[in-house]
Amino acid sequence: MFFFLSKTLYYFLMPITWVMAILLWALFTKKSQRKRRLLRMGVFLLWFFSNPLIINQLLLAWEKPPTPLTSIHQTYDVGIVLTGITNSAKKPQDRVYFARGADRITQALLLYRMGKIKKILITGGSFDPKQRLERAESYWLKKFLIDAKVPAEDIVIETKARNTRENALFSKTILEKQFPRQSYLLITSAFHIRRAMGCFQKAGIQTTPFSVDFYTQDKGLLLPFSLIPAEVAFNKWYILMHEVVGYIVYKTLGYA
Repeated sequence: MFFFLSKTLYYFLMPITWVMAILLWALFTKKSQRKRRLLRMGVFLLWFFSNPLIINQLLLAWEKPPTPLTSIHQTYDVGIVLTGITNSAKKPQDRVYFARGADRITQALLLYRMGKIKKILITGGSFDPKQRLERAESYWLKKFLIDAKVPAEDIVIETKARNTRENALFSKTILEKQFPRQSYLLITSAFHIRRAMGCFQKAGIQTTPFSVDFYTQDKGLLLPFSLIPAEVAFNKWYILMHEVVGYIVYKTLGYA
């Protein structure tokens, strides 16, 4: 039930859903005064949620900043990579098709090449109830790393996790069995690192965060460009709201 709710109720957090609901209400209401108020509210929210400056500043406050590579003075035994970055519906399935978030695996590859991590643990399955290995995202990301000349013996995959909590719990089993009491670098998107860190800590696995896949830019947008609506802002709002609510829910349930 938790898995189903976590994958469906978040759609109600989309700002465009709110805007459309208000505009539809304005369309069907019979009271002219209410109609005008709703239309004004709908137009204002449309501008607010499409403003790139506002969402950039909020995301800057939420994302964990990048770690300078020069500040990593040790070699971690395991780099833990969370999935959710591929397009499994694309054919032919003779390669990995990346969606947003490919930084998670490419930065892990960079860290491996630089000698900052010794092994790579990729955690994440699929939505296939039968959980066939070839449908697991971690299986395909392992294939990508092997194609990039990473030795297969340096790659470990976890193929059943469907959410961040399961990433932590199922990874714990592997880490305690194969890499007990070693050092772990947690690699995931900057907007997601808070929840991921919380889940691994709750599972009893101490990790060091390494943020990737940033949705922000450090330099603020200048007027008048910051007032120009941008459709990408809507998606960034959804990403932020989805993650903040998810973090609160996980905290409330004791998952993080």
